[in-house]
Amino acid sequence: MTITSRTGWLHETFAGLIEQMRWSYLPPLMVYLAYGISGLTSIVGTFFVKEYLDLSAAFLAGLGFWAGIPWALKMPVGHLVDIIWKWKGSLVYLGAALIAASLLIMYGLIAHTVAMTAIFPATVWFVISTLLAPMGFVLQDAVADAMTVEAVPALDEDGEPFAEDEIKAMHTTMQMLGRFALIGGIALVAVINITMFDGVELMSESEKAVIYADIHLIALAVPAISIAGVILGGGMLRRRAKELVAAGVDPHEVDAMLFRPDGEATPNWWIFGGSLAFGVFTVSIGLSGLAYSQEIVFAGSMAIVCFLISRLLPELAPAQRLALIGTSTIVFFFRAVPGPGPGATWFEIDMLGFDQQFISVLTLISAALALVGMVVLRPLMASRSIAYIVALLTVFAGVLSLPNIGLYYGLHEWTAPLTGGVVDARFIAILDTAIESPLAQVSMIPMLAWIARNAPSHLKATFFAVMASFVNLALSARAMGTKYVNEIFLVTREVKDRTTGEITVPADYSELGMLLIVVAALTVIVPLAAIFVIQSGRFRTRD
Repeated sequence: MTITSRTGWLHETFAGLIEQMRWSYLPPLMVYLAYGISGLTSIVGTFFVKEYLDLSAAFLAGLGFWAGIPWALKMPVGHLVDIIWKWKGSLVYLGAALIAASLLIMYGLIAHTVAMTAIFPATVWFVISTLLAPMGFVLQDAVADAMTVEAVPALDEDGEPFAEDEIKAMHTTMQMLGRFALIGGIALVAVINITMFDGVELMSESEKAVIYADIHLIALAVPAISIAGVILGGGMLRRRAKELVAAGVDPHEVDAMLFRPDGEATPNWWIFGGSLAFGVFTVSIGLSGLAYSQEIVFAGSMAIVCFLISRLLPELAPAQRLALIGTSTIVFFFRAVPGPGPGATWFEIDMLGFDQQFISVLTLISAALALVGMVVLRPLMASRSIAYIVALLTVFAGVLSLPNIGLYYGLHEWTAPLTGGVVDARFIAILDTAIESPLAQVSMIPMLAWIARNAPSHLKATFFAVMASFVNLALSARAMGTKYVNEIFLVTREVKDRTTGEITVPADYSELGMLLIVVAALTVIVPLAAIFVIQSGRFRTRD
């Protein structure tokens, strides 16, 4: 590579992203940023569950399944956004209220434990809080997806339409910046956690509890930021409308152009009816106490979502239908791979001595690498197929799982003496960003850009929501798979009675090593097998 070509690549990769930023992108980016900042309480949640609640790894994985179900209900929400486009901001306000309620429940549970547990047991409050938050984020995310569509202009400053390549680049940049804002929010909260937990090793349990509670109060900025994004977006549209009216454009044309740019959408009762059936089905099975309720709900959810997709596919050209099916299937299997569950984090806390501050450092590094990865991969995403990008991410995810396995088998005990204590457990852990790595978000960027570019103009939000519901069901499959591997390879942390100090559940990490190896193998094998099958058949994707 010559100096000139290297300079061109660096400019396209880094400076180009900044140059393509538009002020119109800011409102949806604020909503995505709020979602990223919501991770502020994740580390607190990990330690709160470990220290205060007697919940197994399999139970927590199962709870993750139910918490993921609201994302499948993004279908009717997205369609509702298309119908009430001009007033879609109201859904962000409703979502903000649900998120705030979730945060305040956890604040009360930590800061006013006696009063809260007098009403419901701590576990019940925790489950309610866990289920409320995703409901709020689903509402806000559906609106943010729609806002990304109206943020990309169809005409240049001279009133001429942009070329197809330019529109593709802008949609890819918009989706890239959306993920960038989301992961940037994760990085920001990691810095806050590092600051808040400074000196945590010297703190008493009561002092830690105060910090846990304060972090939940700080997290109330999440709904505030998303609301600010909607207010800003509405203000920018109204300002543009005044400028056009002042320039002599008919007010009715301005209203159609800015506040319903893609025409009116009529209700699709198949979507609303199917979603109602999904809701009734899910609640009924969930409350039934059936042994395989999660599996039944997943199968039913998948059937309903696939049915709704079949009702939308006729809106696309035949070639686009096949490409969308292939693309979404590849992303689905990439996101559906089981994770290790909380046992890996418990091992790091109990056996390796990782505290809240150091886990925050790992989260920051993970987010930073994901941001760098997105920027570096941006030119590839604009020029390479989604299958190529997912294959690259799969190999990278497999490599990232190796340090975690090495830590379990004592790699640090061998490297530390050889390096004078430099390459110890914490040094190796810094190389391992497998703890809920945000890189899974990268796989969504090309697909979201494809939908923004190719979906019918009057059904953009509906297509976003339905396909996101399908892909997000992969997270439910991931939660079920995580539950399965944790039932096969049993991992327990030490649990003590907080009153007597008696050990009620002994720690047992003897099967964690095999669990990590199996998960690492599945991380590589499952996505690559899906890519091979799709790319070998008629659903081959070239976009």
